[in-house]
Amino acid sequence: MSNTTADIKDIFLQGVAAVHPQQLIRKNVQVIPATRVINISGDSYAIPEQAAVWILGAGKAAAAMAQELENILIAHFPVQGMVVTKYGHALPLQQVALVEAGHPVPDEQSVAASVKLLDMASKVQPHDLVIFLLSGGASALLADVPAHSSLPEVQQLFDALLKSGADIREMNTVRKHLSGIKGGQLAKSIYPATLCTLVLSDVVGDDLSVIGSGPTVADPSTFADTMNVLRKYHLPEKIPASLLQHIENGVAGRVPETPKPGDPSLQHTHNYLTGTNRVALEAAAAKARQLGYHPVLLSDTITGEVHAVADDLVQTALRYNGPLPACLLAGGETTVEVTGNGRGGRNQQLALAAGIALAHHPALTFLSGGTDGSDGPTNAAGAIVDASTMKNAAKMQLDPNSFLQQNDAWHFFSKAGGLMITGPTQTNVMDLMITLITADGLKI
Repeated sequence: MSNTTADIKDIFLQGVAAVHPQQLIRKNVQVIPATRVINISGDSYAIPEQAAVWILGAGKAAAAMAQELENILIAHFPVQGMVVTKYGHALPLQQVALVEAGHPVPDEQSVAASVKLLDMASKVQPHDLVIFLLSGGASALLADVPAHSSLPEVQQLFDALLKSGADIREMNTVRKHLSGIKGGQLAKSIYPATLCTLVLSDVVGDDLSVIGSGPTVADPSTFADTMNVLRKYHLPEKIPASLLQHIENGVAGRVPETPKPGDPSLQHTHNYLTGTNRVALEAAAAKARQLGYHPVLLSDTITGEVHAVADDLVQTALRYNGPLPACLLAGGETTVEVTGNGRGGRNQQLALAAGIALAHHPALTFLSGGTDGSDGPTNAAGAIVDASTMKNAAKMQLDPNSFLQQNDAWHFFSKAGGLMITGPTQTNVMDLMITLITADGLKI
């Protein structure tokens, strides 16, 4: 492993560590000594003697968030509840039940978790406090099935959305309108109890109504918006007729809309943004500086199709004329329209596209990785690539363009080298894209 390869991975991991729930929850939740008051992000909530404290949640980081919240609360209050997380992300909890379910496509456990969560919500008393822990992945982990449809049909829709090239806002607009728990509907079921949601953002712009399909946030989108998304990506003919009919019924007003901003049933709901991509980028920049690089934070709102993003990031590095060695940092979430039958994820696809662009520039090392530790349906968080990676691939007679066209970046990097495998990180604040520029060998 070269020094730059080791450095770029260390920079990435430091960014991930900064948004681990253990740090974020402890920073945002405290019990005021000798009182029955819980301080949440600066707001104080007094817990009556007869009241219960509930911990509910969903997302890839839900187990870690719940574990730390239990550590804070259990010495002062009896707690109860349930969180649902992705398979392989479980952690031991003391009083809160834990369910693992399917992601990115929901499964039977996802549906069962939604039923159980809504059942718990119905038992919450008006004087209770509910703390909901939300992170990316909740859209699949909390899934339900509209009337007159089936789970396989919902799975077919989720799969079509994931391959369509739709961004997360568009996908979650559709998901919210096929659900009885998303788009503020869980909050509505908990009302009139006080509900506080701690949110770990995996959405560009940190829109609370989009993160995890916003189960505790008013939903400004509509059934008409949902139909527009389906038409934009030519999906009406690709999804089950029962789901299309459900959406058409919603457009016609025959299915109730999700709660909108100003809905009185959300007046006791408070949402707190606790972790973001920007926090991770700033920590990564500090690590880069410690390692001797000059960090430059480009953006925490990177979006767009992976090939265009890869070209832009490499060209930005080639145009860089500041002090060396340098570390260019970006964050966000790209999209991929899947047309091949290969294996990979958006970060591996982005890294491969960048690798093709930097193949003749030995001064550049590029990394793209998911802060959750999982990139698509693979065991990798992403990939690291430089000119030597591409040279090694050429020696092995691997055609990078062919792998790129087949959406098969995982197999490319597993052969040529460069897969970054971290395992579950227990957090999720989108992706980090890092480019190291060394002091020698830069060719423009």
